[in-house]
Amino acid sequence: MSILSKKHEHIFGFHAVQQKLKSDSSHHVLELWVQQKRQDVKIQTLLKQAKQQGIAIQSVQKKTLDKITENGHHQGVVVLCKAHLVKTKTTLKDILASLTEQPFLLILDEIQDPHNLGACLRTADAAGINAVIIPKNQACKLTAIVRSVACGAADTIPLIEVTNLANTLRWLKKQGIWLIGATEQTQTTIFETKLTGPLAIIVGSEGMGLRRLTQEICDVLVRLPMLGKVENLNVSVATGICLYEAMRQRMNYTLSE
Repeated sequence: MSILSKKHEHIFGFHAVQQKLKSDSSHHVLELWVQQKRQDVKIQTLLKQAKQQGIAIQSVQKKTLDKITENGHHQGVVVLCKAHLVKTKTTLKDILASLTEQPFLLILDEIQDPHNLGACLRTADAAGINAVIIPKNQACKLTAIVRSVACGAADTIPLIEVTNLANTLRWLKKQGIWLIGATEQTQTTIFETKLTGPLAIIVGSEGMGLRRLTQEICDVLVRLPMLGKVENLNVSVATGICLYEAMRQRMNYTLSE
């Protein structure tokens, strides 16, 4: 069995592995490890796909996969891949230059929990986001857990790491992109805010929310109305609501043109 190095990474969970195999146009997947005695249709589909791509397959015990994934929800499948290349502001510039529709971005200001980052990537894919932007420091990276929770979205949504988030926000404004920050520190709700046109929705960290400087750079601050006794929502849930309200407005705007 291969030894993991800085040049390699593990991806686990059926949907994450399936998407990785589908998107493996540059032969990043090196090996597929499958739990012994699994003979179900899902596994057979993965095995067939891996064989067609010439990927080495190993049958291993469940405890081996548990150890590799640190008891993650691997569902009996793990792939060993070449480590992904970090996408930077240069990639973001290329993405914006190539768009034929109005930019629709998600910016995560120091999200810490890999489950939240994975869930945000999955929702971003569903809502038609062009790229997700995170700061290089003080934020969760694209880990195996993130990939597993994202259910394949980590391979469909560009995750951009930027050294200075504030400078990137100012640069986006110069590109004509409207910055909408989600925070409890405003009376304006997202449902009364225009979310069409070139847009970036910015969501803060689990504990602190949006940082002060981030808020100051935003064009508009919005909140989600809370009618019950709970004070706030999980960040990935709040992100989902914001993205889908923007998607609803953008779809209606397109249909009305």
